[in-house]
Amino acid sequence: MPQISFDRDIRPLFRGIDVEHMKVHGIPLDDYTFMSTPENADKVLETPSPGDAEPPLMPPGGPYWTEDQLALFAQWQEDGYQP
Repeated sequence: MPQISFDRDIRPLFRGIDVEHMKVHGIPLDDYTFMSTPENADKVLETPSPGDAEPPLMPPGGPYWTEDQLALFAQWQEDGYQP
């Protein structure tokens, strides 16, 4: 299986509305350089994860990421943030 890629696998997880909404908050979800910074990626992953919040905090009103999508993002991090 090829390594998980930001362009091919991670960027498509974010809808256009998600990208635009977060951009005004200084979080460019579609920017590889920003997203491949571990601290930024960790913060981004926290928002669609259920954690203690039911439902998750983001995106507002859903649709929420599936367990598979959350695992894909986490694997991308573990694999070293491939572009």
